[in-house]
Amino acid sequence: MTMNRPERRNALSADHLGELRDAFINVGRSDATGIVLGAEGKAFSAGHDFADVASRDLAGVGELLTLCTEVMRTIQSVPQVVVARVHALATAAGCQLVASCDLAVAAESAGFALPGGKGGWFCHTPAVPVARSIGRKRLMEMVLTGDVVDARTAAEWGLVNRTVPDAELDAAVDDLLARATRGSRTSKALGKQTLYAQLDRPETDAYAITLEVMAAASQTAAAKEGMAAFLEKRRPVYNP
Repeated sequence: MTMNRPERRNALSADHLGELRDAFINVGRSDATGIVLGAEGKAFSAGHDFADVASRDLAGVGELLTLCTEVMRTIQSVPQVVVARVHALATAAGCQLVASCDLAVAAESAGFALPGGKGGWFCHTPAVPVARSIGRKRLMEMVLTGDVVDARTAAEWGLVNRTVPDAELDAAVDDLLARATRGSRTSKALGKQTLYAQLDRPETDAYAITLEVMAAASQTAAAKEGMAAFLEKRRPVYNP
């Protein structure tokens, strides 16, 4: 999936957010095993489209932010592995988009910022998934300074999985996606869903969620095939 509003730096207008949400829903219902989210132009995404935001009243901005939140949650709810292919600058809600993907690979020329802190509209909602990726102190640096974090630092902080030379970006994305989509699609979809359900929960709650799911999953065809293949010293055959 490729964002293609280069003239607007792939800014997230309501129309564009709606397209993204619908595209993820449609692909989520397909037999695709993985999704790569990329972009055309000089920016991955500049975040919210201020021309759209400035034209709205309070209720309208609330609707826009609700739609943006739906996109982020849809990315995490689809059964496929979602990898962000970040070739350039990702700011504000564009950075939120990267943080909301399951995995992310960045080119060395990419950068990441939550610039609201040095402007007049703080990056409240973009900070939500970023905080869960990089931790409190690093988040505070990003949101309070608004400065661009280079790609290598983003990898060190955990905002992206790895940074590679620009010419190697596609190969690195393909490699990560191939490794992340091995095994049973059904098992992996359940695993992704459960991970997001237990993240940031107290440990007791997290164990309660995962114990129940893992016990039930042991009785699925995928789990039985995986265990049988291990015991029989053969390659498993998953369907799907």
